[in-house]
This record gives sequence, structure tokens and C-alpha cells, in this order.
Amino acid sequence: MIELSARDARRLAVTGQLLTRPRPADLLAAASGLGAVQVDHTAYVAPNAELVLWSRLGSRTSRVEVQDAVESRRLVEIRGFLRPAQDVALFTAEMAAWPGEDPPGHRVGEQRWVDVNRHARDQILEQLRSDGPLPARELSADFAVDWRSSGWNDVKNVPMMLERLEERGQVAVSSREGRERVWDLAERIYPDDPPVPLAQALHRRALRRLRALGIARVKGPACPAEPLDAGDAGEPALVEGVRGEWRVDPALLHTPFSGRTALLSPLDRLVFDRRRMADLFAFDYALEMYKPAGQRRWGYFALPVLHLDRLVGKVDAQADRGRGVLCVDAVHEDVPWSGSLRGAVEGELRSLARFLDLDLAFDGRS
Repeated sequence: MIELSARDARRLAVTGQLLTRPRPADLLAAASGLGAVQVDHTAYVAPNAELVLWSRLGSRTSRVEVQDAVESRRLVEIRGFLRPAQDVALFTAEMAAWPGEDPPGHRVGEQRWVDVNRHARDQILEQLRSDGPLPARELSADFAVDWRSSGWNDVKNVPMMLERLEERGQVAVSSREGRERVWDLAERIYPDDPPVPLAQALHRRALRRLRALGIARVKGPACPAEPLDAGDAGEPALVEGVRGEWRVDPALLHTPFSGRTALLSPLDRLVFDRRRMADLFAFDYALEMYKPAGQRRWGYFALPVLHLDRLVGKVDAQADRGRGVLCVDAVHEDVPWSGSLRGAVEGELRSLARFLDLDLAFDGRS
């Protein structure tokens, strides 16, 4: 059993997420190291994938390069995450085996719904084959049974069928028009690589996930598209002052740590698992975009501030494209900042403004 100090645990997490010096060499190196970058098109500052990759690369990338990597399919979207195209082979065996051996109850129900609507499924596939790529709103089908849920997807038959067909590896996201996914046959999107056998693929995905997280619990919060835990990958570890068993990638244990200052997306994997964030970093944070304005402490889409191996504050900023500025409305210091730290944060803000092709403005003044 590996025993870690809290500082060592934090440094593993920061190192795994490529937030140290030196920065990754290029965009594909960053994407490969992260393994998965969540797609979310909330553009209050920048879409999440762009913001995450900028946090790692800084001036080594641009929005055009990120978009080009997606359009050229060097990065491929699978279930809401961008992944390097060569990683698709780690998913195709699982897709072919959908709904999987001994599937959970909700997956059994999804399979039944697809089976009873096989005519609608075939209609959608034929439309994509003849006219694709197409967004869901341009597809039509005759469903025998509506999709039912307690949430906002109730009776959204075509989008729900497309998601099930994506899980089965029959369709894939070709591009995005704003927030809207544009779909096509998977055979036109995914590389024609032989699938990695299922057991081997799941093991390799767990190892890669642990390498990217640096340190993870054996079991974490449910996140089917990209789990937040490591299962039995890596080696078991205990963290001083934190209950429970963790898993670490032993290859990272001897990596020299050279920290830096970084601004993070609220959906960044370093902070996405809020329990892990609190356990390792003792950081108080919540995404407040769904709260009424009067109840927000830090801002609509406040960016966590990483300095070395600590999360030290938040920056409330907004990309105001009408005025052509990245407007910084507030900077929240969780601990007193030194002058050098303030300078480093301002440097990152200037880098972010250049990435967004905006000027930097504080307190709404350009």
C-alpha cells in the first residue's frame, strides 16, 4: 500500500492533468494525455473543450487549431467527449456488444425500446445513409412507442434513438452546429481500425483514465460516458488525512513536479469530481450558472485558479464579443495572493484574451 501526503496526492492529480511545466508539445499530445475532453458549448467564456485545451497549451494552440482538429477528425466525439481518433478502437468492441453482458435495468429497458422501434431505427439509418450528415430535427421516423422519462427528454424520440445508436456504434457525431449535434453513419466518421478485444480495451481505458487523473478512487460518482474512478487499475494508495482507498499510476510517482499557474474551466477534470476536489484540495467551489444571480458567490461561470499544487481562488470573467473584450468582473482570493501570483493570473488572463481574439478589460472597463 502506497502512502501519500496530501501534497503528493495533489501533485499527482495536477501532473496527470498536464497542468505542470513544461506544457504539452502540441494539441494532439495534450488530447492524448487527457484521453477525454468534455464537449459543452456554454460560451460564457469559451466552449469547454477549447478552454480545457488552452489551459494546457496556452499560446501553443488557437481556437482555429482546436476546431480544425475536430473538423479533420483527428479528434472524434464519442458520447459527449472528444477523444483522439486512434482511441476509437478502444470503444468499438463495447459498442458491438451493446447492451453488454448482464446490463443494468435501465439499459435493458433501452434495448427493449430500440427493438420495439426497429422500423423507426431503420428509417433513421436509411435517411443518414442517403442524405447525411443531418441534425436530429431533420430526421423523421414512425415510432411504435414513445420514449418516456421523468425529465426533459420525454417523447424526444429521434434524439434518444440517435443516442442509443451511438452507443451501439451505428451512428456518430459528425460535427456541431452551435449546441446541436449533426449525425452521420459511424462508418463515415470513425477510423477503420480493428477493434481492441473488449476485456483488453476496458483495461487499457482504465489505465489511461488513471494516468490522466493521476489519482482516483476505486469507485467514484456515476458518470457512464467517462467514469471518474479507476477500478483496479494502478496501485492502491492511502492519502494522509483522507479516508478510503485510492489508486495511483506508479509511473507518475517519480515524475519531478514543476507547477505553474492556470485558469480552469468549471468542467475541467481536475475539479469536475467535486468530492475528490474537496478531499484533495480542500477547495470550496460550485458551478453557479443555474443559481439566481443574487445567490451567486463567485459568478455565473467562475474559473478556478490553480497555483502550483493548490486551488487558490476564482476569476469571474465573461467573453463580451459585442464589445470585443474578455471582461473580468471579479477576482476572488481564497487565500491572500502574493504580487507574483496576481501577476501570473493576469498573465493567464491576457493569454486567454488573445486565444479568444479579444482585448482584456477589468471591471467592465476596456
